[in-house]
Amino acid sequence: MKADPEQQQIIDTVTGLLTALANEDTAKFQSVTSPGFYIFDGGARFDGDRVLGLIKTLHAGGKRFEWKVTDPDIHIEGDTAWIAYVNKGNITDTSGTSPQNWLESGFLKKRDGKWEIVFMHSTRVPKQ
Repeated sequence: MKADPEQQQIIDTVTGLLTALANEDTAKFQSVTSPGFYIFDGGARFDGDRVLGLIKTLHAGGKRFEWKVTDPDIHIEGDTAWIAYVNKGNITDTSGTSPQNWLESGFLKKRDGKWEIVFMHSTRVPKQ
């Protein structure tokens, strides 16, 4: 299924967040998230500063992440939307690169004509 232009903007917003985290790009991160943004990940709640700090710490420890939005399911209601998708990626550390998938979802709000992420949830898919 091909995304319509509005759905593609939502996919691009989420992809922008993932890219910002991978590159420790605070300005980009703030451009795609709403004030008050937070994420549930790894059994904890992280606001924007905490999740950026966590990524910086993991990078300093030698971990690198690759993330990609796949199989998006997007629902738009006026100026709000939610997305559920499979984040297919990799984790690289000193032991090598390991494929990893996450089940993720997000709630977005359109402000001044631009989609911003208000909330996200990420659950790592156990390896089989």
